[in-house]
Amino acid sequence: MLKRLTVILATAAALAAAQAAVADAMPQPAPHIELTKIVGRWYEVARLPNMTQRGCQAGTSDWTRNGEGFSVVQACHKGAPDGPLSEWKAKARVADPVSNAKFRMSFFGGLISQEYWVLDQRSDQGWLILATHDGKYLWLMSQKPTLPTAFRSEALARIKQLGFDTGRLEFPLPARG
Repeated sequence: MLKRLTVILATAAALAAAQAAVADAMPQPAPHIELTKIVGRWYEVARLPNMTQRGCQAGTSDWTRNGEGFSVVQACHKGAPDGPLSEWKAKARVADPVSNAKFRMSFFGGLISQEYWVLDQRSDQGWLILATHDGKYLWLMSQKPTLPTAFRSEALARIKQLGFDTGRLEFPLPARG
């Protein structure tokens, strides 16, 4: 009986250590962001592949302040920057008022809910890195349809520094101006 208890406790300790190691490996949200810098249109520069955006080009995300949260309209064009428009709406609430870098977003009237983290934001360069809390999905967003080469390089280096495989990133075509 004592041997069995020892094995169970050792297994539990190993599982707890493994979960802690995974949590430590996850990139953490930015220490603080200004909510006023989130409002407006953001253009998708790069993303990790995801089913919802398969074939999406010229992606945008429009953030509007709405009471205690935000209304978010995400859109893209299927197949080409001038292809058919696909649009989905979300509501976002700040999930961590100390950092303002964690958002709980709900889609389809609350049917789907997901936490998103701003991992880094460079207001002076007009970009931010947004990811799901588990790091499964990531987006590089810009306040302009395209990022200058130097800013884009810096943002991609930061994504790599955060532990993401930049070789997996997709670079959708921007909107035609």
